[in-house]
Amino acid sequence: MSKDILISYIQKTLPISLEKAAELSDKFQYKEYNKNLYLLREAQISNHSHFLEEGYIHSYALNTEGNEVTTAIYSAPSFANDFLSFFKREPCRESLQALVNCKTWFLNYEDVQNNFHSIPEFREFGRMLLINNYSVLKDRMLGMIQKSAKERYELLLTIQPNIFLNVPLKVIASYLGMTATSLSRLRGDILKNR
Repeated sequence: MSKDILISYIQKTLPISLEKAAELSDKFQYKEYNKNLYLLREAQISNHSHFLEEGYIHSYALNTEGNEVTTAIYSAPSFANDFLSFFKREPCRESLQALVNCKTWFLNYEDVQNNFHSIPEFREFGRMLLINNYSVLKDRMLGMIQKSAKERYELLLTIQPNIFLNVPLKVIASYLGMTATSLSRLRGDILKNR
């Protein structure tokens, strides 16, 4: 199994030599998840941090009525994990599920901790990864407040153009904070006006 996509992702996140990026990728192990399988379920403690090489994963939580609300849609290449559960060693409050067949590389908690203590570049990579994920989370939170449904839809389409080919409409609608019917209507209106 080639780790080329993982190594390239590491180098884009933290500009380092190919040799050092390959060293950082050394402990990652390969795993495939079939569509609908869970990487993590609510109330479990996250023991693995997954790099998504191919596919789509969503995280969701249940609202007060017991309905799934999508909190994130991860598309390759990216990391998918509940970082709070992973680092604080506490039960997660959402689930991560494969939306299509996925190829991942994962690190377990012990390897992450060992790498943080023994490889300075890994610490810097981890720091950059957390900053990037915080930025995405902050943009999403502010977008839900400051952008219209149409603007949120168009932004998602710009950032993840293939999302509608691979992710169920109800998952995308939930992520955008609307019903599937509202999203279908919005898409229809946009197509009519083009």
